[in-house]
Amino acid sequence: MRLIFGLVLIAGIGLAGFAVYLAQSYIGAYESALQEERAKQAEVIETQPIFVSAAQLSYGERITEDDVKLVDWPKNALPENYFDEETPLFGEDGLTRVVLRQIEANEPFMAAKVSEPGGDAGITSRLGRGMRAFAIRVDVASGVSGFLRPGDRVDVYWTGRVSSNDRSMPSGDVTKLIQTGIELIAIDQSANADSADNATIARTVTVQATPQQVAALAQAQSTGDLSLSLMASNDDTIAEAIEVDQRSLLGLEKAEAPSIKKAREVCTIKTRKGSEVVEIPIPCTN
Repeated sequence: MRLIFGLVLIAGIGLAGFAVYLAQSYIGAYESALQEERAKQAEVIETQPIFVSAAQLSYGERITEDDVKLVDWPKNALPENYFDEETPLFGEDGLTRVVLRQIEANEPFMAAKVSEPGGDAGITSRLGRGMRAFAIRVDVASGVSGFLRPGDRVDVYWTGRVSSNDRSMPSGDVTKLIQTGIELIAIDQSANADSADNATIARTVTVQATPQQVAALAQAQSTGDLSLSLMASNDDTIAEAIEVDQRSLLGLEKAEAPSIKKAREVCTIKTRKGSEVVEIPIPCTN
């Protein structure tokens, strides 16, 4: 009995060892085949590290380092004008680019969809939060002889005619400072300050203003003439309320209305003395 048990045990151990041997052979053959397949694929598909977007980017957004990642891209499917380590996305001075067209997540950055280093996407990218762009018509006189450039700050004066029966209000032609320190963001159709090195006579200037300031400028432009006064680049003063009419310009004082003295009221009663009628003054009552 013990002999039979021993034979069965030896046979079981032999079968188990044979199964382990077969499993190891199978796993080894599978790993070898997998490595061979990976080697073949690596030989067939060559890749190139390029910069892609880490998240969706919209028009006008400035690209930061957090928005960029380097991934391996198939060489046979590389887009045109892509960016890689040899063609960096950021400028040497750390200048960033702006998105000109929407870029999806994991989409390669291409030159056609981004600006040059330090560039922008136009006026919309220059507007601050809550600000609006408004165009003002100018000429050689009102536009400071063409010496305005994007980025300058100006005071805006309104000149028009005021009609009022109130003697405390100005009347006739009046010039009034209506906005101060307004920033220019474009001259005609150019928002590039470097392109305005030579003085040119602009027809319109575009300013950055709040909605309330836009409403005031629109009303002023439709009811009179607007003139711009250029501020110094380092001027941080705030102009006082300024209003000049013809009288203050010529140094004339307002003529006071002549005072009319009211005649003293006299009350009388009439009495008859015989055939004579006599008027006797008495205190006046209401």
